[in-house]
Formats: sequence, structure tokens, C-alpha cells
Amino acid sequence: MNKGCVHIYYGNGKGKTTCGVGLCVRAAGAGWKVLVYQFLKDSTSSERKILKQLPQVTLLEGMEKVKFTFNMTPEELDQARIYYTQAFKKIVKMTCEGGYQMVFLDELLHMIRLELIEEKLVTDFLERRPDGVEVIMTGYDPSPRLLEMADYVSKITKEKHPFDSKLPARRGIEF
Repeated sequence: MNKGCVHIYYGNGKGKTTCGVGLCVRAAGAGWKVLVYQFLKDSTSSERKILKQLPQVTLLEGMEKVKFTFNMTPEELDQARIYYTQAFKKIVKMTCEGGYQMVFLDELLHMIRLELIEEKLVTDFLERRPDGVEVIMTGYDPSPRLLEMADYVSKITKEKHPFDSKLPARRGIEF
């Protein structure tokens, strides 16, 4: 059987989430059943509004209030580790039982890098997922093991960004 492919979009450039959302829209347009979860993001990003309108897409809610990890206390990081590990286990169960053909795990690579989710949970999921399930992961600095497991790897590098000139994030562009 076809195991499905693993997609990684990583780097410090803008567009990782946009690539993942674009693939989800394309898959939904082809009639695929899609599961989406965004780690370290609240539910206010604009792409969620359009994804919610697509009947083929299941969009899971994240934490209600999300801080940048560098602003979290050690206790908040521990709470985030517990919360997101449980969320990931729920995603694995839904993927295995729900007939999804695509799973988009936005910022998962960042979660692994920060040790908020154990990489072994992710690699076990990738190895044991149902046949035909495409998995999209975004974030920063994937490990050599994840790069090896991936079928598509795109590094998105920032050359210039308005944030460097102190322009704040803009709705419809960055969120």
C-alpha cells in the first residue's frame, strides 16, 4: 500500500503555515478528508476562517491563550508540555480512527525542538500512521531523523521581513 508522504516546511522565513494551508485547501478541493492542528497558536489566525468553511476539513481548537515560549515561566512550559502532548495523542487517535487522508501539524517542529513534545511520539506516529495519510509539519530546525523520514523538505529562508523594521504583524498577511 501507499504509506502517504511526509512534508516538512521549515526555516526562519515567512510562508511555512501558508504552504501547509495551501496543501490542505488543495486536498479538500480533491475531496480528501483533512485534519488540522496549530501548535503554539490561538484560534484567531485568519486562515482558520476559510478552513472552517470547508466541510472536508476538521480544524481542532488550540489553547485559548498562547504566549511566546520565550515569555513562559518554567511552570507554564510544563503545563504546555502536558497540554500539547495530550493534544498530539488525540490527533494520533483521530488519524488512526477517522479516515483522514491529510494531517497538518503546524509548528510541530518547534514543539519538538523545545522538547514540549517528544520526537519519539512523532516518529512512532509517522511510522505507524494508516496507509495513504499525508502528514505536513512546519516549524524550525527539524532533526536529522525527521529530515530522513520526510519525502518533501522545503527550507524557507528569510532574506528580508517588515518585522525587522518594526512593522507589527498584519491581519491577512502574518495572521
